[in-house]
Amino acid sequence: MQKNYKMTIEYDGTRYKGWQSQKTTDVTIQGKLNHVFSKLEGKEVEVQGSGRTDAGVHALGQVANVHLSVEKTIPEILAYVNQYLPEDIGVMEMKEASPRFHARLSAVRKTYCYRIYNSSLPNVFERKWMCQMEEPLDVEKMQEGARYLEGTHDFAAFCRHVQKKKSTVRTIFKLAVIQKGNEIDIVVAGNGFLHNMVRMIAGTLVEIGKGSREPLEIVGLLEEGTRAKAGMIMPPHGLVLQSVEY
Repeated sequence: MQKNYKMTIEYDGTRYKGWQSQKTTDVTIQGKLNHVFSKLEGKEVEVQGSGRTDAGVHALGQVANVHLSVEKTIPEILAYVNQYLPEDIGVMEMKEASPRFHARLSAVRKTYCYRIYNSSLPNVFERKWMCQMEEPLDVEKMQEGARYLEGTHDFAAFCRHVQKKKSTVRTIFKLAVIQKGNEIDIVVAGNGFLHNMVRMIAGTLVEIGKGSREPLEIVGLLEEGTRAKAGMIMPPHGLVLQSVEY
């Protein structure tokens, strides 16, 4: 009898070409998971993720689901997949879900964190998981800019391939800029995100922190919806998918 399983997955995205499986490479998160679960099942299966993280982006709480008929307990399935997955991908939790549960379509809230190391000193141990910026950033101004982005808006200015989207309206429930010593975290929770949206928001807030634009400019960016006028796309290695809620 086939069952639907919901999983929480962690991965270090450093060496991967993103979440989504591709015909031209097997170095994707979904591709690795599909391969191991298909071996377990004895036939081809596809793991469905809550969303497609870009190349180089990490996850602490990616959620996925997979339909399996194999007669194994959840601890047995976890032991098998974690034995054969690469060391930089781990299935941390698994439970049976309703047949209709879908990791992407059922999601109502996702939280990302963009981590910045704001110092001129070397970041020896976390250099692969934080973006280093040597120029001091004005966190209070970044926080002011963040407030204008909260709520429901058309985020066309913060989307890389806007022409491919039916709608660019999204809701940001919370956008916080938090300083912890040399680390600055940009934490954003929303009902969904456009391509590169979080990294563009982070880039725009960084430009505000540097003093090259004012917080109030966010209002104009949202109204005008022109991608070229928004901030830079921050490097992927600073971004972590923290959690997905249902």
